[in-house]
Amino acid sequence: MTDNSLRELAEKLVLAGVGAVALTAERAETLSEELSARGGIGLDEARGLVEELTGRWRSETVRLGERTGAGLSGVFRELGLVTREELDELELRIAQLEHRLRLLESAPQV
Repeated sequence: MTDNSLRELAEKLVLAGVGAVALTAERAETLSEELSARGGIGLDEARGLVEELTGRWRSETVRLGERTGAGLSGVFRELGLVTREELDELELRIAQLEHRLRLLESAPQV
């Protein structure tokens, strides 16, 4: 396996294994073992590669957050996601509108 294809495999494994924000130590070890087995490299080398790629991924995430100017909320907006606070606010507004609608529907017709 060439260095480039090994690196591509590692990047795919890391990107597939990285959740929304963090890679747990257990998952990083599993990825390292998979990479070592598939790539025919030593476990220590695989660990180093996974660590390097996750570090780069985290740096890119931070850079993306800084570029948007608002940290994670800017990243969420750029990705089209909402925060828990925004979701809670929307749920409250919907509940209020549903309540008003029920009041209008139950009001006697004039």
